[in-house]
Amino acid sequence: MNPALIVLFMFLAVVILFVLRTPVAFTLGTVGIVSLYLINGPRFLQMLPPSIIESMTSIILLAIPLFIFIGCILEKSGIADEIFEMIYKWLGPIPGGLAIGTVFICVVFAAMVGIVGAATVTMGLIALPAMLKRNYKPSLAIGCISGGGALGFLIPPSVTMIVYASLSNLSIGKMFLAGIIPGLLLASLFISYILIRSLVNPELAPPIPVEERATWKEKWMSVKNLAMPFILIFSIMGTIFSGLATPTEAAAVGAVVAMVIVSLRSKSFKDTIGVVSNAAEKAAFLTSMVLWIIIGCLAFSAVVNTLGLPMLLKDLIDSIGLNRWSVLIAMQISFFLLGMVMDDLPIIMITVPIYVPLITLLGFNPLWFGILFIVNMQMAYLTPPFGFVLFYMKGVVPPNISMGDIYKSVWPFIGLQTLCLIIIMVFPEVVLWLPSLVGM
Repeated sequence: MNPALIVLFMFLAVVILFVLRTPVAFTLGTVGIVSLYLINGPRFLQMLPPSIIESMTSIILLAIPLFIFIGCILEKSGIADEIFEMIYKWLGPIPGGLAIGTVFICVVFAAMVGIVGAATVTMGLIALPAMLKRNYKPSLAIGCISGGGALGFLIPPSVTMIVYASLSNLSIGKMFLAGIIPGLLLASLFISYILIRSLVNPELAPPIPVEERATWKEKWMSVKNLAMPFILIFSIMGTIFSGLATPTEAAAVGAVVAMVIVSLRSKSFKDTIGVVSNAAEKAAFLTSMVLWIIIGCLAFSAVVNTLGLPMLLKDLIDSIGLNRWSVLIAMQISFFLLGMVMDDLPIIMITVPIYVPLITLLGFNPLWFGILFIVNMQMAYLTPPFGFVLFYMKGVVPPNISMGDIYKSVWPFIGLQTLCLIIIMVFPEVVLWLPSLVGM
């Protein structure tokens, strides 16, 4: 059978199983195993278990449960409340100050935990009521939390980056470095947009009343609230970039520091044990889900590798005479469309085995392409109708705010993400400069 026809049938089978609500891991695994059996017979299946075992025992993947554990353990630590108190005192007096501060806190949370849900839900519970109480327009208040929460994809440490790097045979350390400048660039675009709109129209995000403003002494006293977060960030990112630890080892250090932070903040040893055990249970559940999806992807990828699909696509592109940039743009559009209906992990599993080898054959840098992918996943989490951040927000907004209101609030931030994507595509140095300075 023609390889292209086999792949077409595979993707049709995946779509049908997704529509039937079959779990992602079992969808990819079933389609991959059945396709391998039909192409090569039962003997070839014997090669699959050793390959899966080798991948599952990789030390790189150990970072995933550790970063998820850090995120879970900090969800109820109270750190976000203290940072928001500091932001309230410093930025509250300027138009849009609380929204700008919310984006800043999302950056800090992204640098601590690497998962999107933590910052989105936490800021939805803390910052949203504070902004609405002070007459911020719901569209701006919800939009800044949604956009800021999605920064967890791009600012290291990012669990999505770890999965992408492990499947693409890229250095996780370089992947983390590559995401720093684009992450800060996108956060700066969000902050600039909020500030400009608030200055042009102060009624959109009014400053806090004069009687609520803090004294300079109170402002400087509140700076101490940044101590714990930056200790945690330094324990992770500092040890990686200084060369003292690999990303996996740094994740272990961060997990220990997170437990120490929780123990210092808890009223009793019993409270500490309760938080840690609950976080471990939740992290185990989420990690199992991620690893099962990776196992399914390995079976799916085995078919792609067996058929030599990337090389076939390269030959097809050459025969048609397509410009390589046209192919790259088409890939970005496919990411955007897939992101409207799927989660980030299934998209990684389906596209990485095909796209990354093809991108390499076309002469693009796979590390740069990886950051383009991550930015697309940020957009996917905000894009209606099935962006996950939208559902996180629906769970925390007041009852009078509809799903339609949430949809409307995110479009300016999706536009800014698109602008960031274009900047990265036109100027690859934005991604590649930092990794080029460090030998990892």
